[in-house]
Amino acid sequence: MKIRTLIVDDELLGRRLIRRLLASEGSFPVIGECSDGNDAVEAICAERPDVVFLDIQMPELDGFGVLQSLPKAAMPIVVFVTAHDTFALKAFEARGLDYLLKPFDEERFYSALERVKAYFAGKQSSSVRRQIAELAGDVPPRAKFISRLMVKKDGGIVILKVPEIDSIGSVGNYLKVKVGNASYLLRGRIGELEKKLDPETFFRVHRSTIVNLDRVREFKPSFQGDATIVMSDGGRLSASREYRKKLQRSLGSAL
Repeated sequence: MKIRTLIVDDELLGRRLIRRLLASEGSFPVIGECSDGNDAVEAICAERPDVVFLDIQMPELDGFGVLQSLPKAAMPIVVFVTAHDTFALKAFEARGLDYLLKPFDEERFYSALERVKAYFAGKQSSSVRRQIAELAGDVPPRAKFISRLMVKKDGGIVILKVPEIDSIGSVGNYLKVKVGNASYLLRGRIGELEKKLDPETFFRVHRSTIVNLDRVREFKPSFQGDATIVMSDGGRLSASREYRKKLQRSLGSAL
């Protein structure tokens, strides 16, 4: 039996890994890949895949939003993929739904495939599609964070993609937004902008500094309790003791 499969993940490496593992299992032909939620909704409605490997954390429209946007007739079987073991994952498990927690190993992946095959072979008594639809309705949508930022430059407007921002610093009544080798000034308060940014990506390391964690290369703690943050371009920023402790609790590791 062939189970037509769609892969949805905003990370290229994540999509490649799932495709590679599926290639060794001849029952799951991949009919397409999507890197964001909006494209996923269109692909699911148009292609009607049997199963979707669906990332939960995606910008603009996340995995929950994808399910909430689908008509019931187009609801596929879903294997959720995520890097965070949250309340939602416990709900999936309680309802008998499957998920892959990144980073997952091959044994766990193939276990999920066996579960999907069992469903299509009629060996599961519960209605998985109904459970997924109910879950999508029960879980509140994630807060919407900005994906673009408009700044002034040379009398015009530059639109910055938020994921490409390296850091944001407070300079008086302005914010200094650093993107690669370029810097832009934006009038505003750092606390107000912080509320609009996804806290899983952007972290406040000082009362006047926010960094993109994806652009951080190294943390160098000091004996005084603070730390130096080395960015991917080699630049260095300071993390105060207070915010270093918050980051430590967030990451669940000693810094």
